[in-house]
Amino acid sequence: MKAGLYIRVSTNNGQTTETQLRELKLYCERQQWKVAEIYDDTGMSGSKADRPALQKMLSDCEAGRLSVVICYKVDRLARSTVDLLNILTRLKNCGVEFVSTTQAIDTTSSYGKMVMTFLGAIAEFERDTIIERVRSGIERAKANGVRLGRPRIGFDFNEALRMKRNGSSWGDVAKALNVSSATVRRAITPLLKNPTPKKA
Repeated sequence: MKAGLYIRVSTNNGQTTETQLRELKLYCERQQWKVAEIYDDTGMSGSKADRPALQKMLSDCEAGRLSVVICYKVDRLARSTVDLLNILTRLKNCGVEFVSTTQAIDTTSSYGKMVMTFLGAIAEFERDTIIERVRSGIERAKANGVRLGRPRIGFDFNEALRMKRNGSSWGDVAKALNVSSATVRRAITPLLKNPTPKKA
């Protein structure tokens, strides 16, 4: 199997990837897997999804260059169960297996597949919990009189009407009044037929 080794430490202050890399290489030797490439995100936070080495690894998986991805611990790959599951789902869709050498997670085995099923359930629970918290927060804010949504932008209706009646385009009116053309159009179109302008 063609193995991609993923290693990461968050900072360069006394932390190195030496232990991780040694363990991963030894694991590959025991399994008789070929190390295809090493992906090193040293100094990158695990909470960032746009880590360069991670993205390169995922691209290589999608291109069929890897058969298995190996890391020292799952928190090297992702900080949350949801993020981890998203990454592993991408690997699965590419037909790429996953191994965490120190946590008995190995999707090439039936036990590893069972562990991933549990992780999937936990991730779903986390997503549902987050949604419930957001909904509760919105309801609480409404109950306290907090207005939600985008703030209403006021502008000079008289000036907008004057410009339109003088032949200005919607875009020119919007630019002059510092609002979107859609906002101006929605508010002014009815007033163009109304001789009594209003001011906001």
